[in-house]
Amino acid sequence: MPLVYQQNINEATKIGIWHIAEAEEYFLREVPVQREITHPHKRLQHLAGRVILKELYPDFPYSLIRIADTRKPFLEDEAYHFSISHCGDYAAAIVSNKNRVGVDIELVTKKTEKVKHKFLSNTEQEYLSAIFNHQHSKENDQSLTAAWSIKETLFKWQGVGEVDFIKHLQIGDITRLSEENYKAACLLKVSSEIKLDVFFKFFNDAVLSWCVK
Repeated sequence: MPLVYQQNINEATKIGIWHIAEAEEYFLREVPVQREITHPHKRLQHLAGRVILKELYPDFPYSLIRIADTRKPFLEDEAYHFSISHCGDYAAAIVSNKNRVGVDIELVTKKTEKVKHKFLSNTEQEYLSAIFNHQHSKENDQSLTAAWSIKETLFKWQGVGEVDFIKHLQIGDITRLSEENYKAACLLKVSSEIKLDVFFKFFNDAVLSWCVK
């Protein structure tokens, strides 16, 4: 199916989600497989991500995509900044011809409860519990998955391989913008301190997050 969600973030930046329901042949008519991927569904995710780039910017030179040592895809001339993510039957991408970007999409799952101590500080855990009012397991799963997605977005935006998700990627105040849309004021502390706003929204059974700067 075509894009199930699309938004123009600003005059230079667009984001989209694709719900994968097509056979591989559909995507191969639009874009080629650019690297060896043996798992059929992972190959579908790969292709869907590149189709989104083409949908958002028809002249996107997807054949020129290179993969850095950190596994971050990029264009050598940086004519476009972009980020791709996928999970389950969803693929998401964000593209900008001006700003550095990051995107992540995650299925809401209970597994984040078991590993929250690996990516969230005690302060962050207490804050999330307070603002999302964890009275039900679903709310807990949603907020923890959102926190993981936020940090994945920060990681993709900065593009450096060695990062401690607790020490270097910090979530501050979260503001509710509408029923399903939020903004997290974050701090990226790798080589220097950078303040970044990460936006996120709950989309069906998933969480989509992104940042632009």
